[in-house]
Amino acid sequence: MKTALTLLLLLCSLGAVGQLSESELLAKRAAHAAELNDTTAGVLNQEEITEFHGLDYFDFDSSYHVQAEFIKKKGRKFKMPTSTERTPIYRRVGIVRFTIDNTECELEVYKNIALSKKEEYKDYLFIPFRDGTSRVETYGGGRYLDITAPSSSTLIIDFNQAYNPYCAYSGRYSCPIPPAVNDLTVRIEAGEKTPIGH
Repeated sequence: MKTALTLLLLLCSLGAVGQLSESELLAKRAAHAAELNDTTAGVLNQEEITEFHGLDYFDFDSSYHVQAEFIKKKGRKFKMPTSTERTPIYRRVGIVRFTIDNTECELEVYKNIALSKKEEYKDYLFIPFRDGTSRVETYGGGRYLDITAPSSSTLIIDFNQAYNPYCAYSGRYSCPIPPAVNDLTVRIEAGEKTPIGH
């Protein structure tokens, strides 16, 4: 069983996550599709690639470059539920507050304790969430966002970069399930949709 830590390491290796232009985002999506279709990358095996019909996304929308307030709010370490019995250790480090469609929203932000012990990932933060598109246009298990620990109380969240866990493509992975507190009632019509044919 492959773990979400494998996923995080692969995604972090693509570089720091920030606000992307449309051309940068399209290049990133193309690289992700190529990775999934490459058996040497080790994400999908040959059987899964044969059954894979491709990725689907909402169109780029700069209105989903959302200015958010980051509030430091450290919590206790806890076991994050996953799609398997694995329970990796996370800690809430803060909350991001922002407005979508005139609705005030907030999401908890987490740090993976094991990953944060690696120097190159010490500033990596994780936002798993569900929204009004979940189980309709987007993967029912929720989507993820990666951010770098902000140096101030404000940051830009780019929902165009919301992505699926590898569990959306293969049952061999173990992926964090967004805590109920990170269920949004608004529709986030940006980022990755359910894979084609699923």
